[in-house]
Amino acid sequence: MERNAVQAQGQSPGVADSIIDCIGHTPLVRLKSLFGERGASVYAKLELMNPGGSMKDRSAQYIIEHGLRDGTIKPHTHVIESTSGNFGIGLALMCKKYGLKFTCVVDPKITSTNLRLIECLGANIDRVTEADAYGSYLQSRIRRVQELSARDANAYWVNQYANPLNWQAHYHGAGAEIVEQMRGRIDVLVCAVSTTGSLLGISRRVKEANPHAKIVAVDAVGSVIFGTPSGPRELPGIGANRVPELLHPAEIDQVIHVDDRESVRGCYKLLDREGIFAGGSSGSLIAALEKLVPTLAPSANVVTLLPDRGERYLDSVYNERWVENLPGGRIASAEAVN
Repeated sequence: MERNAVQAQGQSPGVADSIIDCIGHTPLVRLKSLFGERGASVYAKLELMNPGGSMKDRSAQYIIEHGLRDGTIKPHTHVIESTSGNFGIGLALMCKKYGLKFTCVVDPKITSTNLRLIECLGANIDRVTEADAYGSYLQSRIRRVQELSARDANAYWVNQYANPLNWQAHYHGAGAEIVEQMRGRIDVLVCAVSTTGSLLGISRRVKEANPHAKIVAVDAVGSVIFGTPSGPRELPGIGANRVPELLHPAEIDQVIHVDDRESVRGCYKLLDREGIFAGGSSGSLIAALEKLVPTLAPSANVVTLLPDRGERYLDSVYNERWVENLPGGRIASAEAVN
């Protein structure tokens, strides 16, 4: 139904024309139970409430629609991308909307829920199985994307690690929304990193309004993004085994590394104390904030983003057997929330 027809029937002009028009405008909540009211104020933007379930909806929409406008993407284009899950869901949603062929290159660490969602949205799945010495598959996925692209004259590799449209999506999206929602001072921005697109886009918008703001990146132990040694990692969606082309280290003031067990504890604490059922990288952010907040002035305003939903991690973060197999063994519920 066309928008003018909806309005003519007396319905709200805010009714969306399609599911992709619901991307963005996510709420911002204060994490009072986790961080109290006497210290720094911590606010979390609930990117997990995007229709595809993660902040990656924003970059998928921005990149696909920009390509359709400038002719980079045409009706016969074959979209191809390497992804650990959320970006694949966002791209599958967009390609479903616009009738585009999409192939998602994944690896064994993708969660079963994410894989099924991508398949249900009509994407082709191409799996790699060759890992590096530390159990990462990113390099293998990228090689596979390049192979597939070379075979198809209609292929378009999104390349989220190097595509400037990635950070621009978050500059115009979540970054602009955070500035408007905070209506004042933002002293610290804390973001998880993988491609670094969301961190750079949001921080650039925040710094325009708050030049003094401190930018903190949260990375996984074992990720090489900031020059630390490569090592085994189990949680998808945070960290990388290669340095993304988008990275600008000079724009980041501090890096906090969090391991898988700390991330799991953070997820449980977020659920127990705030009732927010979020994914693994959200737990990483909570763990990092627990280290950071005590070092800040009580008057500080801190903003973070919770990237995706918890149900996609029912077979990992929220699965006792999976957690028991992490280095260090079982995490008891009391240990997780204390």
